Amino acid sequence: MVNKRYPEHLVFGLDIGTRSIVGTVGYKEAEKFIVVAQCVKEHETRAMLDGQIHDINKVAETIEEVKQELEGQIGRRLTDVCIAAAGRVLKTVTVSAEYEFSAETIVKEEHIHSLDLIGVEKAYDTLRQEMKEEKIHFYCVGYSVIQYYLNGYTIGKLEGHKANRIGTNLIATFLPDEVIDSLYSAVEKAGLYVANLTLEPIAAINVAIPEKFRLLNIAMIDIGAGTSDISITRDGSIIAYGMIPRAGDEITEAVVKGYLVDFKTAETIKLSCLKKKKVTYKDIMGISHKLTTEEVIETLKPVIDSMAGCIAEKIVELNGGKPVSAVFVVGGGGKVPGFTQTLAEKLELNKDRVALRGEEVLGDVTFLQENIKKDPLLVTPVGICLNFYDQRNNFIFVQVNGDRVKLYDNSKLTVADAAIQIGLPNENLFPRRGKAVSYTLNGNKRMARGELGEAAQIKLNGEIAGLSNNIEQNDLIEITESTVGEDAKVIVGELPEYKSSITFTFNGTRIICPKFAEVNKELVTEFYEIKEGDAVEILNYYTLNQVLKFMDIEYTGTIYINNMPAAEEEKIYENFSIRCEIYDSLEAKRAADRLEAEFFNKDTGSTDIVEDFEDPDENSLKTAIGLENTTGLEAAAGLETATGLEMVTRMETAAGLEAAASLKAAPSLETSDSKVSTTANKEEKRLKVSENSKVNSSEEAIYIIVNKEPLKLSGKKQYIFVDILDFYAFDLSKAGGSELVITLNGEKTEFTAPLKDKDIVELYWMK
Repeated sequence: MVNKRYPEHLVFGLDIGTRSIVGTVGYKEAEKFIVVAQCVKEHETRAMLDGQIHDINKVAETIEEVKQELEGQIGRRLTDVCIAAAGRVLKTVTVSAEYEFSAETIVKEEHIHSLDLIGVEKAYDTLRQEMKEEKIHFYCVGYSVIQYYLNGYTIGKLEGHKANRIGTNLIATFLPDEVIDSLYSAVEKAGLYVANLTLEPIAAINVAIPEKFRLLNIAMIDIGAGTSDISITRDGSIIAYGMIPRAGDEITEAVVKGYLVDFKTAETIKLSCLKKKKVTYKDIMGISHKLTTEEVIETLKPVIDSMAGCIAEKIVELNGGKPVSAVFVVGGGGKVPGFTQTLAEKLELNKDRVALRGEEVLGDVTFLQENIKKDPLLVTPVGICLNFYDQRNNFIFVQVNGDRVKLYDNSKLTVADAAIQIGLPNENLFPRRGKAVSYTLNGNKRMARGELGEAAQIKLNGEIAGLSNNIEQNDLIEITESTVGEDAKVIVGELPEYKSSITFTFNGTRIICPKFAEVNKELVTEFYEIKEGDAVEILNYYTLNQVLKFMDIEYTGTIYINNMPAAEEEKIYENFSIRCEIYDSLEAKRAADRLEAEFFNKDTGSTDIVEDFEDPDENSLKTAIGLENTTGLEAAAGLETATGLEMVTRMETAAGLEAAASLKAAPSLETSDSKVSTTANKEEKRLKVSENSKVNSSEEAIYIIVNKEPLKLSGKKQYIFVDILDFYAFDLSKAGGSELVITLNGEKTEFTAPLKDKDIVELYWMK
């Protein structure tokens, strides 16, 4: 083999077509491409159909023949080759994607990269959904951005602009796994290594429609033997790719059927129409025939008309429902006489707007071989070679979390590309928020966001890396998925609106109460956790009935609000005043003490305390029995207004304790030891009985444990937690701790929680 003088690096490109394989070897010098050797070999059998390899061994043999001939022409061994996959198996998906910032942000390269990845992932999802029945695995072999958007408006370049929202329209292109594998297998069997892989429509359009023409709405059709690949340009971008499985072989098959010849003879007849006026052939019966070119073309008119109609429909579909401005035709199948004119008619274009592109687009290509005509057939092979200089595309293998992953190398692969290839959702790479809670507060919509989790942890070859780090062959990638933050949690008591209070006066005493909260029209405590869709209202009023229950007040006669007679449903707002008469508690005290003493004596068998009581008169006893909620302690107080201890028993928050503290000056109650004291020992004993046991002959009693001590509750049909303070001496002098702890059967509870027999209660101040 004679080694001829060529530059050190030569590019070897193979156009592996349905009918033939075209090999081209050359190099780039400045803006020109120099072709130093070229070879065309037809398949001996139909080893390929519609651009798909069916017989790998036969195709490999033809590739090896082309390789050996080219090696003889250049005097060098060829080891690396550039190839292209046919559009027959190409899948394209056009998608729109958006990325919204939490605040106005200057757009950086990583933001644009993230936006593109969102679009590619969306395209992947769309394709998987479309192909889910076929269970075919596709590889993304690249994407083309059609348009970027800044805050909803189109823009040429995003980087450096301030934005609240960015978006893109892009085309992602995919190839099925078996297509890639069959191409690689055939090439490797011929002793070659794939240096670069592209798509045939991309290779053709890079030659046929240079970037300076892409502002125009132009279609490029590469008509091969098995497929017709279509690309559309507009506004400086390639906006669509498409394909129809109809091409030159269909025309040849029409000759086979029309003239009763084998496929090879039919191909000769078809090609003779391009060069001769008459054609001579023998049919399968051995009979010789002589035809004019016009007769052959007339026979082919129906199939040319049908094929041109299908191509025109596809162009209109890809172009958004309207014809393009012009059409460039490349490839051998488009050279059949009458095809371009028929296509122009189908697209309703002037016939000079649909033209073969050969010598016109190969002006910057020089062929060193003699007798090489610049032909549309050579556009794709030259484009395959030129693509090597634009992008060194190939498949590489990397390890992702221990799995071997194949990636289409477009010279700018990153960790993010590997993550997408293994099917890792984009959201699992970036910090994820916990669930949000949407609710309304006083009729206004509100939303609490969940907490942000942690971003994905990435290691590249053992080193900490990011999603945008470039990757190469055999890299080791470890990806720990991002985490989800805590779900949003909103407690009623933590709402700023809840922390305000309502102040009013009761019989001249200033009372400060927390605001009530309603959720879905039901009262809740400050510890209520707001749920999705809740309607929350912070009430700026109490009803009179709520105030009376809150303070455990029994009144007689008319009750007044702001000096006006009022019903219990009347609403009480900030700074309202309440005035009413409390039952005469002195007689009630004496009657209640008597009953309590008798009951105590009956239960314990003790008679000492009974002997110390004075006999109450009959009317006083009846009065005491008629009081459902008045305790002995309340009777002992003998006040028109509620005592500080009564306030404590009905307030559910520390604000209630503050209200109670404001009444410490009441002469009839000592809060330092949580019980009423007098100078007489008998009175003290009697009051102690009153605090720890109640009696009402018409109601039931229950027994509970409070702070490890037994306690009997009586006088009511049902009891709630706050009723304990009518029976249990709770030391208010410690009401300065950090937190009031109340538990029921070991669980934190509320003052409105119902009580039942044998419940276990704890009540104390946390230091």
